[in-house]
Parts: sequence; C-alpha cells; structure tokens
Amino acid sequence: MAGRPASRRETKGEPQPHDVSARMIPRYSDAGFMIVLPGDDPRETVDAILETGYGEEFCVSPSFDPDFVAGLMEAGFLVMSAMFAGSGKAGDGGFYVALPKLHLVRSVLFFDDLHVKKSTRRLLGRYELYHDRDFDFILNRCVEVHGDGWLTPPLVAAIAEIRRRGFRGVRPTSFSLYRDGRPVAGEFGVSVGGVYTSYSGYYDETGAGTVQLVLATRWLRDNGFAFFDLGMPLDYKSDLGAVEVGPREFVGIFRSAQNGFVRQPDRTL
Repeated sequence: MAGRPASRRETKGEPQPHDVSARMIPRYSDAGFMIVLPGDDPRETVDAILETGYGEEFCVSPSFDPDFVAGLMEAGFLVMSAMFAGSGKAGDGGFYVALPKLHLVRSVLFFDDLHVKKSTRRLLGRYELYHDRDFDFILNRCVEVHGDGWLTPPLVAAIAEIRRRGFRGVRPTSFSLYRDGRPVAGEFGVSVGGVYTSYSGYYDETGAGTVQLVLATRWLRDNGFAFFDLGMPLDYKSDLGAVEVGPREFVGIFRSAQNGFVRQPDRTL
C-alpha cells in the first residue's frame, strides 16, 4: 500500500525529464500529431511533450499491442482510440488508431478536498460498493451505454488482455454500485501504483453515479492511493472537489505517487 494518502502539497512536484534531444526525436503526422510506436519509451514521449511545447492533447499510434498500451498507461497517458473511415474502395474499410491522451487540463481529486452534498449523503446508506467484482460486465455496459466511438474493439481487447495477463504493474479494474442486490452504477479504470485513473462509467438510476464516485473516492483514500485521476474536467467532478491541473503538474504528482505501493488493497467497501 502507498502509505497514508498524500495531500496535494505533498504530491505536487516537477517531473524529472530525460535528455530529450539525446534520447528521442519526436515524429509527427501530416496533421501535426506526435506519433508513438512500439519500441518508443512512453516516459520519454511524455518528457518530449513537456519539453517541446507540444500543444495537442492527443498522440497517435497504429498499435494496440497490450504491452505497448500498458506502457502508455504506466507513463500517465489516458489511452483512447478512434476509427478512421476508409475511402470506400474495395479493401479499404478504414482503420483504428490508438490515441494516447495527456490532457492539457486534467481533473484531479485530492481526498482531503472531497465534498459531498447533503442530498448525496442521504443516499449513501442505500448502496453497497464493490471493487473489482464485475469488471467485464461494467466494461461492456459502458460500451453499450456510450457506444464504441473511443472504446473501440481493439482498445477493449487490449484492456482485457492487460487485465488477464498483467503488464508493467498496470491493472484495469472496476467499481460497481449495488442496490437491493442488483448493479445500478459502475465505472472502470486503470490502477498504476498509487493512482487510479477513471476511464468510463454509467448509472441506471438518478443519483447513483454520484454515490458511486463518492464511495469509490473513499475506498481509494482508505486503501492507500494518492489521489483520484478523473481525466477531463466536467462540472460534476468540480462539484465533488476536484481541481484542474496542467500536464506538467500532473506528470509530477503522477510520478511521485508511484513510489511505495506494495500490495493489492481489499476488494469491498
């Protein structure tokens, strides 16, 4: 376990980049996006983004190799994907690309900042939260609810393979919220050391999504995580107390949080 949860002051720090000029020469697509390939060091790619002033949130990659995708996650990328349509000619049906994302603004919830509205507090006792109990169901439910626009088949397959085989200490995991014995909300994400990054979620009844986030935040706090990485800023995340950080600060606290995480936490709250 990563010890007691760190405050924002304790986790805040500057990343220590490699010598980008000596170790990596960035490549760019015709549209100006940084290209990342298997064999690249994802950490060096992050350093290149920070040191070169790259102004985009996304990089692009043709590879969904699970070890490669896990390396991107380990470096702090939130890995998304997309399908590009083909020309319509025979044999050209389009292709998928991975989109490693390092947000220009990232939503981070430090546990001391968690704010729970009275209306939500009244609901907490009605539900039970389970960690890592229904991963496949939740992943499939998120695709069912939100579509496969970015949760494309090759990315879903890579996430499932990372979970099945384990790569680089990266663990796709889930939280599920139950009421009266049935699942009513959930989310999946990725744990890397002392950080859990939320990828996608769903809810089937009003208020359940917020309850799930509150209980998941408490679970992460109680099980030694450093902070809750919520990805793209949205109002409901700010309402919970999340703050917005830039890429350099995020990389600094993400890397700091990787030290000292030594055991898998308990499964239920």
